[in-house]
Amino acid sequence: MTESAIEPITVAIERRIDPERAIEATSWMQAGTDLAAGFSGFLGSGWVRAGEGSDLWYMLYRFRDIETLEAWEASSQRTWWLDSGSAFAREVRVERRTGIEGWFDAHLATGVDVRPGAPATGPVRAPVPPTPPRWKQAVTIWLGFFPVNLVASLLLGLIPGFAEVPVALRVLITTVILTPIMTYWVLPGITRLLRPWLTRGV
Repeated sequence: MTESAIEPITVAIERRIDPERAIEATSWMQAGTDLAAGFSGFLGSGWVRAGEGSDLWYMLYRFRDIETLEAWEASSQRTWWLDSGSAFAREVRVERRTGIEGWFDAHLATGVDVRPGAPATGPVRAPVPPTPPRWKQAVTIWLGFFPVNLVASLLLGLIPGFAEVPVALRVLITTVILTPIMTYWVLPGITRLLRPWLTRGV
């Protein structure tokens, strides 16, 4: 797989947990996070409860790409961990999200930091709201991309001879520079800044 094809995968799992075994479930969920953290490609994880006393629990984890995710999901460690919780935990829904959309799910729904390199996290006592409408996602991305692209264009324009570089090569250079800036710094920051607006009415 080429570097450009690698896309982080965020997995959201909804489980029903016996409320009377919440203490066991808390330790069990953290054990799953600790196990996943030992696998190559692991980028972060966290879990939330829908409310105190509720049997609805959510877990999020992110891996570098589909290969590292599937290595974790097919591992004997994960199989053992799932079996150890089968008496009180029942998986009811699983969703996989890639790229930009996974950012909105992970950051806005739980407050769990799943950026590349982020440490594994513990419980966050908050419900999980729906993903913001796509038009709000588009506005958020544009608000981040426009100033970054403007500044980059001005700075690159100061390089002698850059304007004479073929347009395809100029676009290639610009996107190679801006993509990691957007992914690792700008988008996470702007989604946190706009969180109240993004989650309003969803």
